Amino acid sequence: QVQVVESGGGLVQPGGSLSLSCSASGITWRIYEMGWYRQAPGKQRELVASIIRGGTTNYADSVKGRFTVSRENAKNTLNLQMNSLKPEDTAVYYCKLVLGYGDYWGRGTQVTVSS
Repeated sequence: QVQVVESGGGLVQPGGSLSLSCSASGITWRIYEMGWYRQAPGKQRELVASIIRGGTTNYADSVKGRFTVSRENAKNTLNLQMNSLKPEDTAVYYCKLVLGYGDYWGRGTQVTVSS
């Protein structure tokens, strides 16, 4: 059974940094894509950053230059380093795993940027 678990959320002041981690297990097929999404109250879930098979990365315009996504293939782990955080980055952050037989989501981790 595929499991996706996020960790590392919390409260941080504007301008601060936070690191998120996503661990995937129970995978029996190749991973096509791993990505971070977020959903703020009253808003739709949106892509933050992703890595597709082969290593190509994709970022939302709002986080370019501030966030860095990386993947540890041997551990099926996806990391998100978030710097220069802004209040508008406040959201629940979800990890998504795209496999040959379906998409899998974690339960999310809360990130709050506030003074």
